[in-house]
Amino acid sequence: MNLTISGHHLEVTPALRSYVTSKLERITRHFDQVVDVKVLLTVEKQKEKEKRQRAECNVHVKGSDLFAESTHFDLYAAVDELIDKLDRQVVRYKDRLQDHQAGVRRATIQAAGAAA
Repeated sequence: MNLTISGHHLEVTPALRSYVTSKLERITRHFDQVVDVKVLLTVEKQKEKEKRQRAECNVHVKGSDLFAESTHFDLYAAVDELIDKLDRQVVRYKDRLQDHQAGVRRATIQAAGAAA
């Protein structure tokens, strides 16, 4: 898995990098066919103080790309919310993939049974 963590108007500290990496382990625990992950952490230049910290992530899995973003006044909370969103997407993608393959197997078994 290739992991890229970058910051926009923000320096990615080793503590922040290790926090994001530890949170991303949850995604790889649910689905091991993750090819590439790109995380962008941003501090937006807005007048209002709330929702200035933004985290977005592109996850390239075998066969598809998943994207999620989250904004919060605290960057760590934005990363937590981002990982929750991505985890739901990965689990849903994995379920769709497994359901499709089960349907193909059932159709193959039924076709083989009808031919015999």
